[in-house]
Amino acid sequence: MKKYACSMAVLALFGLANSPVYAEDKPCFESRQGYYSEVLPTKNKDGLPNVKCSPRTGGVLWWSDPFDGTIDMGAIPIPGDYSVGKAVVKPREEKILFMPLCTTACHNGITPPPPLNKSRTPRVLTLHQEIVPDALNLQHGKGAIWCLDCHNVNQRNKLIDNFGNPISFNEPQKLCGKCHGPIYRDWRDGIHGKRIGEWASTGQKRWFVCTECHNPHDVQQGVRGSGFVQLAPEPAPVLPKGVKNANHERHSLSAGGAPLAPAASGAGH
Repeated sequence: MKKYACSMAVLALFGLANSPVYAEDKPCFESRQGYYSEVLPTKNKDGLPNVKCSPRTGGVLWWSDPFDGTIDMGAIPIPGDYSVGKAVVKPREEKILFMPLCTTACHNGITPPPPLNKSRTPRVLTLHQEIVPDALNLQHGKGAIWCLDCHNVNQRNKLIDNFGNPISFNEPQKLCGKCHGPIYRDWRDGIHGKRIGEWASTGQKRWFVCTECHNPHDVQQGVRGSGFVQLAPEPAPVLPKGVKNANHERHSLSAGGAPLAPAASGAGH
């Protein structure tokens, strides 16, 4: 009973550590809400704020230092847009507080619960239900994959590639590329995803990796069938001085409110 009570206490602390916050004077999120992307607004050495948090959505609006807290992306054998300049990422493993316990406290084949189970057949999970509410209906892969197709069966604090080699949680793009080849190619070329930093192609850039925007345990988003959680929009920009409405092209409106084509203004137009 003490072991189960300890497990429940660990899960409770885990939930508190990942509770979203929205106030501007508290941590805000960089990528998606509920992910390990919280950043605390502070002052840098020049007395400027490190980030600007949205008071409406809790998201980061801009960074004064986009490289704060980043590490080198690491080696990727396939050439890409990251091959020039310097590519950095935000590490995730240090944010997963109980990751070092995964293969020692539970998934060691000795201490219950649960025993080491190498089967890839979907089964009901007794823990991790805050991550995967229904393990028999994983919202990823439309029934073709399960937990151990992505998580390393022998090192539960690692992911796994097609050859059984471990992948760091800091490099989820290497895992996602196993199935999402065209998207992975576009990401490597800088077409898909988000980057911030220096404008020059040879400059330093922070690359946002797959799981910073996509929830791997809820990619299908239920009936929505989309892998990207919709973000709350920011307020519309304030109109410039002297502009009374947003009808910038000065189109006349029909009786039903639809814009009419602008009148001809003479030859040559």
